[in-house]
Amino acid sequence: MHAIRLHTFGPAENLTYEQVADPAPGPGQVRIAVAAAGVHLLDTALREGRRGPAPQPPTLPTIPGREVAGVVESLGEGVAALWLGKRVVAHLGFAPGGYAELAVTDVERVHEIPANLDFAEAVAMIGTGRTTMGILQFAELGPDSVAVIPAAAGGIGTLLVQYAAHKGAVVIGLAGGPEKVARVRENGADLAVDYTDPAWPGKVRAFLGGRPATVVFDGVGGDVARESVALLGPGGRHLVFGWSGAGLHDGEPYLVDGVSEQVLGPVMMRRTGGPDPVRTLELRALAEAAAGRLTPAVRRFPLAAAAAAHRALETRGTTGKVVLEP
Repeated sequence: MHAIRLHTFGPAENLTYEQVADPAPGPGQVRIAVAAAGVHLLDTALREGRRGPAPQPPTLPTIPGREVAGVVESLGEGVAALWLGKRVVAHLGFAPGGYAELAVTDVERVHEIPANLDFAEAVAMIGTGRTTMGILQFAELGPDSVAVIPAAAGGIGTLLVQYAAHKGAVVIGLAGGPEKVARVRENGADLAVDYTDPAWPGKVRAFLGGRPATVVFDGVGGDVARESVALLGPGGRHLVFGWSGAGLHDGEPYLVDGVSEQVLGPVMMRRTGGPDPVRTLELRALAEAAAGRLTPAVRRFPLAAAAAAHRALETRGTTGKVVLEP
């Protein structure tokens, strides 16, 4: 099979398109003919040798990638025959192997893809969608809500805008540059503004006419977060799920005592509850997409162009979820 391999930590150019041996499914596993593989900002940190929230950097050489969708084409011992030939999607956890034509994972991680989703959309929902559903547990959105969403053209931001609009909230979407702002507006935001314009906070205040924001969904940090939090009224909440504006896990999120709450990791899992909170959130995300309430935005790259996909993601040159297609 063909796959993307990383032999040395460093820049995106270190990702190489190679031919490697096919992986074999072990007991309780399936092998998936990959039609779409998700690219996450964390992948860029791991590529550079930084672990981020991962337990440790990967052992080299490695095939990056932790989200795949495709068709089950081989079964390991003990796996029910009914899985063979099914369209499926799976998050591989912190195990690598997604940027490839074939990927192996435990059958317990696999979900059948709803009929109305293509492979790339399913990949977006199993990772980005799962995280979005986890974040939304911390905000009860409704007609009285005013939601400020930085990075509203990104994968999570796109889904947050849709969900908040569906709940009847006033949605303020922030994005960098005219093209992204236009996408945010088309996605359902009541106001879309360019956060690279220093005057953007005044534009938001003028639009709201003195009404304060009730929640900020912040995956950016830095100055954009600081200005967004200043829009909150008494009792407002600042939900922090990343700080890409300061560099993934190199900087610090912008936090305000009594206002800010970090909602990723164990905090999110505890809120979800149940014996398998990760799978619970995955099922919720796929159900929202199947019902048509959430539609992920996807930016597609050929598998061989993984380095270009990483560069585009790192320079904020993408909208929606970045996906590789073999």
